[in-house]
Amino acid sequence: MELFFKYLQYEKRFSPHTVTSYQTDLLQFQEYLKETYELTDIKEANHGIIRSWIVSLVQKDLDSRTIHRKIASLRSYFKFLLNRGEVEQNPTLRIKAPKLAKKLPAFIPEESFTQLLDQGNFTDDLKGHTERLILELLYGTGMRLAELIGLKINDVNHLEGTIKVLGKGNKERILPLNSSIKGALERFLEIRRAQDTDNNSPALFVTDKGLPLYPKYVYRVVKKYMSTVSTSSKNSPHVLRHSFATHLLNRGADLGAIKDLLGHASLAATQVYTHNSIEQLKAVFEKAHPKA
Repeated sequence: MELFFKYLQYEKRFSPHTVTSYQTDLLQFQEYLKETYELTDIKEANHGIIRSWIVSLVQKDLDSRTIHRKIASLRSYFKFLLNRGEVEQNPTLRIKAPKLAKKLPAFIPEESFTQLLDQGNFTDDLKGHTERLILELLYGTGMRLAELIGLKINDVNHLEGTIKVLGKGNKERILPLNSSIKGALERFLEIRRAQDTDNNSPALFVTDKGLPLYPKYVYRVVKKYMSTVSTSSKNSPHVLRHSFATHLLNRGADLGAIKDLLGHASLAATQVYTHNSIEQLKAVFEKAHPKA
């Protein structure tokens, strides 16, 4: 199994978050095999056993998307084993996943984020400026959580007003920075340089101990400030990414440009945001079309 995880990390170039998800899924299935069938090796699982595991997940009221991911993890592992000659067949091929419920991306209104920045009560120290910059970058560029954590100081191009991010599959893309982000970035770096006496970390964001930022820290920051302007339980970094895309589309941005900014591999992944903007699209149609 460790070979499989290394394959995902170094050959498939999956993000650390995705590799961790695969690890969690496979270890959960391994635990199910041990408790239910007294089996210790995943290679001993057959179609019926895998199907019974999926039924148990459904009975636990797990989200259909989570179940889909777990099936995908198991399917990929058996494909890996098949290619290595460890198994004779892939028992997941005839497995049918439950239907996915269509969910629209959650987002916050434009005025809510403005209110968040205006009334955020950010402290005038490194911690306060770090928290503000995290929020500004997530909403102002649409970057992913993993991309934010992986930012380096040298990724910022102050002259051109851009920032370089490393996306999925190690694909780099350049994102423009608005004036608000540039101001927040300059103040943040000024304070960090003044306090950073013995740490030469290349990472843009570091903890109090000089270590790279971690996901839970970012989640706490987002939840802390978003809860002041939103009653939604989905106060996460990804909601700010969704808000970025939705607000751009509402203001008439080209879908292809939004795709490039988000780092999507295909336009199909970006088209989900058009559902959130149908009312705005109707308004544009009624105002602009000669027969409307």
